[in-house]
Order: sequence, then C-alpha cells, then structure tokens
Amino acid sequence: MAGRNGRTVRDLRRGNRTAVLQRLYFDGPMSRYELGPATGLSSGSISNVVAELVADGLVEEAGSVDSDGGRPRTLLRVVPGSGHMIGVDVGETRVRIELFDLTLTELARTERPLERQGYEADRPLRRQEYDVDVIVGHIRDGIAEVLAEADIAPGQLLGVGIGVPGIVARTPERGAVVHGQTIGWDAVPLESLLRSACELPDTVPYFADNGARTLGQAEMWFGAGRGARNAVVVLFGSGVGACLVTEEVENGRSVEWGHLTVRVRGRRCRCGALGCLEAYAGAEALLDRWREAGGRPPEGTDEETALTAMLAAAYPPEGTEPDLIALAVLEETAEYLGAGLSDLINLFQPERILIGGWAGLQLGSRFLPAVRRYASSYALRYPAQRVTIDLGRLGPDAVTVGAAILPLADFFARGGRRAEPAPTGPSPAWRTALEERTPH
Repeated sequence: MAGRNGRTVRDLRRGNRTAVLQRLYFDGPMSRYELGPATGLSSGSISNVVAELVADGLVEEAGSVDSDGGRPRTLLRVVPGSGHMIGVDVGETRVRIELFDLTLTELARTERPLERQGYEADRPLRRQEYDVDVIVGHIRDGIAEVLAEADIAPGQLLGVGIGVPGIVARTPERGAVVHGQTIGWDAVPLESLLRSACELPDTVPYFADNGARTLGQAEMWFGAGRGARNAVVVLFGSGVGACLVTEEVENGRSVEWGHLTVRVRGRRCRCGALGCLEAYAGAEALLDRWREAGGRPPEGTDEETALTAMLAAAYPPEGTEPDLIALAVLEETAEYLGAGLSDLINLFQPERILIGGWAGLQLGSRFLPAVRRYASSYALRYPAQRVTIDLGRLGPDAVTVGAAILPLADFFARGGRRAEPAPTGPSPAWRTALEERTPH
C-alpha cells in the first residue's frame, strides 16, 4: 500500500534499515538508546529494525557501557564478515584487485602489471596496453585469485566495483559502457564483457565509474575529505582527473579537469587535442618533457620507477649536485598544476582540494608548497583564502577502496538486502545511497 508521497510500507522499512545500518557503520558501536536521536526513529522502530538486522546476521552485540543510574546499555555494531566487496582499479601502470569485508578491511589483493616495452618505447603503445581483452582477463583472473586466497564463495559477494579511466555511461541493454578516449576505448561495454568472462552468480552486480570519482568518494567517506561539504579530489597519475563534491552533488561528479586547455596551440595531449593540462602536468607528459629537454629517464622501466628516478635526480642527497633539467621541469609542472587548481578554486570555491593518485602522492611531499603558492597567485583572492590544498590520506589504494564503496552503498540503499539478478546492469540504488550519505 502506498502513502501520499508514493512510498510503500516496504519502502519505509527499507529506509529504516538503511538509516540504522549506516549510522552503526559510520559512527558505531552505538546503543539502541543512541540510535533513536541519531536516526530520528522511535524506540519501537529501533527495536524492530535492530531485531531484524541481528536475525539477518548483519548486526551483533559489541559489549556494553554504563548508563546514568540505570542498567548498562548494550552496544551494537555491523558484523564485518556479513558481506564482501571487490574493488578494482584499472590504472595506468597496473590493474589492482582487492577483496574487502563489510567494514572495508582488506582480506586479499593482487596486481596485474600493464606491460610496456620500457619508458623509452614509442608512446602509441598505450593503446596496446589497454587492449580490452587483456584488461577483462586481468580482472577475471584477479577476482578468482582473491576469492580463492580468502576462501570466500562467489555468492557471498555484494558486488564488484571498478574504477576506470574515462567517462562511464549506462545503458539498459549493456550496463556500464566506458568512453576512454585517452586509452583508445570507444564505447566499450565493460559490464557485459565482465559478466560473460567472470564466473560469478547473476546475483552479483557490477558497478563501474570514473577512477577519479571512486578516489574522491573514498577520501570523502574515510579520508581527508571527512567533514567537508564542498571539496575537489584530484587524481594525478599518468593523466589527470578530478572529482567534484558539493552540497548539490554529495555523491561526487567526475570532471575532465585534465583536458582543460592551459595553453593555446600547446603540446598535443594523448586525447588528441592541443594544450591540455594533462599534456603538461600528467606524469607521462612530465617524463616526456624531461627527456625532450635533454634529461635521461632510466630505460626499460615503468612510469612509477621513472618518476621516482626523476625526483631523486632533482632532489639528491645533501652535497650532491641536482639534475638542473629535471628540477626545472618539476618546477614548471608545479606552476601548471597550481594554475589548473586555481581554475577549480575560481569555478567551484571548494573548502578543500585533495591530491591523490600514485604520481600526486610521490610528488606532493616535494612540491606541494609550490603548488599552493601558484594556485593562490593565479586564483581570485577571496576563494583562494578559504581553501586548503593537501594530500589525500588513503594512499595509492584509494581508487580500489572507492570502487568497493559502490556495491557497499547499493547494499545500504537496499536496507541490507542483497541485489536481485540484474543481467542488464545493476539498480541505480547505489547512487541514492551515495547522495544520502553526509560526510562527517
């Protein structure tokens, strides 16, 4: 039976279960007495919901605390082993797959390097690295490996979340479709390909989203973004991307910040356009510029190793002469990044900007002060004085954590119920859960 607002009794019960589960998840352990004001539910509703969740194996007792003059109050918490999620990061140098329990404690992980013939090889090899069949095979094998390592049955999964480069669209027929111009993916039906390749039950949903957005969601829920209502989380790897979180878009929205034009008729970006920020500030472009200026990146290495070598050359131990070419390229990159951040500051006036990604974390400790200085000098004074620019706290695994949040949020939105079979794509319920989640 539907009420005046169209919500049925089933909808209300699901909403109550979601409210209790989320509050215990983010702020627990808590007592039934504390859950009432925290969720806005009556004591009777709390008792009923908690009884259901305990019976379903989702909630358990976790000790007790003294009350004011009364009996000790029993604390409740979410049961870690009551559900499992897989997070996948389709990155620039490797595919990382991690298995988590319901509290996002890592249980197993594996990585599949993306082969390339050394840094000195021709740049067009990037399309070869991102061969769709190769990536799908890495994900398929990685999922099987982490499940076997942790001895988890496929049917115990709440879902598989995947962070990918590019724009993700959803269609009723093919589920998540990836438009990754910089990696040569043109409308790749990633979800349907994974459903065909992976030996998982139809009840296990797949969720794909832009890697910058999954990074942003992880930092907002569990990292340096907690408590912020308006933030930008930047993913700085081979390329550059960003996730915008505002009061109007609490679940975050990926923005193609790396393809903002910073120089008319400038360097050609890997997307094909001229003068993109990514063509100057991405790690791939940074290493190219070092080589073009006369520097010597180590041969036969991946980008992460080459960038480490560049930093060591530019900032050697005391008493050793720095590589002036590497130092000049890095200082120029800091200015490009600062100028790019100033555009984010002027456009969105965030209270925080967080820098993550493997390259951002490597470089941040060295030139974050310079980036802050340039961002402030290029931005309007009023918003620049009200923003902080820092590194993310979750490290290089943040994209996989954020990817695992996608099935977790869907599980919350369903009130702790598992998804029904969805051969053509998962329910959009996970977006509702992300929108309703208010960072603390």
